Amino acid sequence: MSLIARTSPDDARLLEVLRGWLPTRRWFPAKGASTDLSAVGSFALADDVTVLLVRVRAGSIDVVLQVPLVLVDGADDEAIGVLDGRSVLDGAGHPAYLRAWLAAADGPGADVDVDAARVVTGEQSNTSVILPGARPGILKVLRAVAAGENPDVDVPRHLVAVGWQHVPAPLAWLQGQWPGPDGSLVTGYLGVLASFVDAAEDGFELACAYAARGESFAAAATDLGAITASMHVALVSAYGVDASDQGPQEVARAVAGRFSWALSAVPSLARFADGVADVVAQVRSLPTAPPRQRVHGDLHLGQVLRSHDTWFIMDFEGEPLAPLEQRTRPDLALRDLAGLLRSVDYAAAVGGLTGADAAAWTADARDGLLRGYGGGDQTLLRALELDKTLYEAVYESRNRPTWLPIPIAGLERLTR
Repeated sequence: MSLIARTSPDDARLLEVLRGWLPTRRWFPAKGASTDLSAVGSFALADDVTVLLVRVRAGSIDVVLQVPLVLVDGADDEAIGVLDGRSVLDGAGHPAYLRAWLAAADGPGADVDVDAARVVTGEQSNTSVILPGARPGILKVLRAVAAGENPDVDVPRHLVAVGWQHVPAPLAWLQGQWPGPDGSLVTGYLGVLASFVDAAEDGFELACAYAARGESFAAAATDLGAITASMHVALVSAYGVDASDQGPQEVARAVAGRFSWALSAVPSLARFADGVADVVAQVRSLPTAPPRQRVHGDLHLGQVLRSHDTWFIMDFEGEPLAPLEQRTRPDLALRDLAGLLRSVDYAAAVGGLTGADAAAWTADARDGLLRGYGGGDQTLLRALELDKTLYEAVYESRNRPTWLPIPIAGLERLTR
């Protein structure tokens, strides 16, 4: 089923109720900026359940947010505000919303208890709700909605269809239609319910704990490398490969461009210029590069779960605010491996390792990942890891300056 958004005078009135609340949400995309908010339309899932679509514009940001709401009679301590004497509640984890969502969704379905639902805290860009039951699931409410296929729904469905079992299987999904920028209807996903991975440990937290104990992560890393390689094989089976000619020269240009961008933001990176130039030259000298294919696109230890001694890979959405075309573009499979390798450095640092101890632990874990993955051009891999590390240096300098030494240490290793 694809819901169709309708416009109602209540949409603008609901937006006024939400106007002060929205910027306080972790998933609001324009914190601290002057924003223009407008109501796009709404889905009436039930008499007391409305999903309001809000367009947010601030500088280069122009996104449509999905805001599930439940309206109840009388006062409520959890209310965002009041409309016509009814309390307006955040609906994402409310049983009334969950019940209506499941009734409207497509897919094989799940046997869950909506009254026992629990919202996952700490998420930045979406809202996830754990639904216990005989066949438990976790519902991801996509906050920034976009026209077209959402990779976090589409990719797991394709992987399961070709028999790959290391992804939480989609159980239900819901699509909607709403007015696009030119007024014509566009179609996109509103959310997906995936099977719940029980007894799961977050991959990054697990690696940090290993590092804190000084315990080798190599065996677990080898398993993860092998499963990552099998994911890439499954993605080729599901989507094929890109036949266009995009060889080493494009990778070299991208790394050189990334360095120029990073240098303008962090001038102290100038000391790495010769080392970056050497890596770029080595890539340019390669005769060929592997064909591009569908990839995860944002793979790191925080995107994997360890359960019953096996790994599950999740969160195929990529950067939610990036254009859909960019998030689904074929790329080099080694970019996913590079992301995991960078994540190992972060796990060592967050786990408290420094100096020679950090170097030994990360080298051991990195060797495990590479051994499990089973190869790949080391020149290309180094370039892709360098590209990621330059991005990290800019990010940390702007957001977490005390973490800047982590990518700086990576740059020192990759450019020597």
